[in-house]
Amino acid sequence: FINNAGEHRDPQHPHTLPSLPGHPLWAAIASFAGVSAGGMTEDGFSLPFQVNHLGHFLLTQLLLERLQSCAPSRVVIVASSAHCAGRLHPDTLGRPPPGLLSTFQDYCDSKLANVLHARELATRLHGTQVTCYAVHPGFVNTELFRYAPLWLKPLLVPLAWLFFLNAADGARTSLHCATCEGLERFSGCYFAHCRLQEPWPPARNDQLALALWEASERLVGLRGDRRSPSPAAVAAKQ
Repeated sequence: FINNAGEHRDPQHPHTLPSLPGHPLWAAIASFAGVSAGGMTEDGFSLPFQVNHLGHFLLTQLLLERLQSCAPSRVVIVASSAHCAGRLHPDTLGRPPPGLLSTFQDYCDSKLANVLHARELATRLHGTQVTCYAVHPGFVNTELFRYAPLWLKPLLVPLAWLFFLNAADGARTSLHCATCEGLERFSGCYFAHCRLQEPWPPARNDQLALALWEASERLVGLRGDRRSPSPAAVAAKQ
């Protein structure tokens, strides 16, 4: 969670973030956490799906009131071009996909969920001055492969050092979406290389985005007071 208001607080309004002289107030959350390893969590979900999507979804929901109170604000969700291979089935969310490439498919599914999450969140927050973006950071040399099979690491690690971006370059698109002026009209969209790009067709499926949202709410156990407004509720207020 980042903001430009420092630690200065009005004692009469301790939960309101004041803007610094000469600087407009803004706040953003950037969901970077990601894994490509297989396995299950203690909550009973596949590791990639819980870390890469459900964790981001829950954190965003818990911070929505805070983001709305200091709007204009932004949510940046780090997705991936791997969403192109994602296949989401709302009835089986959180379960490892079958097959020999289960871990890879699980990762791709979670990245498709990231793009759809941003799309549905933008719909629900329309008119609130909270905007959101899904980004592909590029192929970045982080510790994403630290849990890769031992036989595969001799191939992946040299490739990462030779051809992948360093962490600073990999953060550019996320920072662009968090700080660049004039992006509000692109809320819910997908960015790569600091530019607007069209995601693959499954990531533009509004029905799938809604189904994912409702299933995610159920899986993380959210209750009514922490849910973001439905599209119908937002429309009723306008």
